[in-house]
Amino acid sequence: MGLSLDRHIQNFLDYLAATRSAHTVRSYGSDLAQLSHSLDGEFDFSTERLSQFLRDFGKTPVTRARKLSSLKSFAKYLRSVGALEFDPTEGLEAPFRRRPLPKTLNQHQAMALLDQSPVGKTPLRDQAMLELAYATGLRASEIVGLNVKDINFRDLTISVIGKGNKERLVVFGSTCESAIRAYFSHERVSPVEGDPLFTNQKGHRLTTRTLQNVIKKWALAAGLSSEHSPHTLRHSFATHLLDGGADLKVVQQLLGHENLATTQIYTHVSIDRLRETVSKAHPKGDADKSH
Repeated sequence: MGLSLDRHIQNFLDYLAATRSAHTVRSYGSDLAQLSHSLDGEFDFSTERLSQFLRDFGKTPVTRARKLSSLKSFAKYLRSVGALEFDPTEGLEAPFRRRPLPKTLNQHQAMALLDQSPVGKTPLRDQAMLELAYATGLRASEIVGLNVKDINFRDLTISVIGKGNKERLVVFGSTCESAIRAYFSHERVSPVEGDPLFTNQKGHRLTTRTLQNVIKKWALAAGLSSEHSPHTLRHSFATHLLDGGADLKVVQQLLGHENLATTQIYTHVSIDRLRETVSKAHPKGDADKSH
């Protein structure tokens, strides 16, 4: 007699615990506990029963996609231990999820944010961070993680350690250079440890939360939404490059994306901007709306 469904689930979770985080194991455990309840504890791993489970417990596309992922991983495990001869999840369809377009600033808004009179107690530091974020598209964690030695002022390049501990080179312009030099010369507090580029008033490396708060404060001062974040500037950097005709693969390299598909979402933003421009500026741009 074979193992019960609950026993298989527990063995699978024990197997996951050796290589996955506790959060991931709990997430799988929650999904599979619901599966056991749906199947009344019976080892009836058929496509029909699994499809019913997804209908009952996957009420939204996001939830359904996550539970389907749990089922597929569990089915793969069951096949590896000989408990299944075929994969019943192959007949299950993932829900269509339209990936939301990232929030961006248009170029006028970006200039309003960056060209305003500096605000706050550390105006030079904050302006340097914002100029850097928009000039390079760096992630918040990459900005606060920068050390002075990472910047090459001669070539106007920065060596960045990104996701997966991968190193890449980004470039910045003279406006950003001037902002960094002004901060470094007149406002930077010597660090108490290491050599961070951006420090707080006690000499400690900044946190991403501080950078987020700075952007919100500057956005409000410029008359923009306080919902803007470091990611807004990263998205704006990519979109404005593509608007200006930059090659998608170059943008991919600058952003540190492993897959080109991740970068391609910005082409949709650019197309939307182009469509809006044509609609407003072309004599017949809005012709279809007049009928």
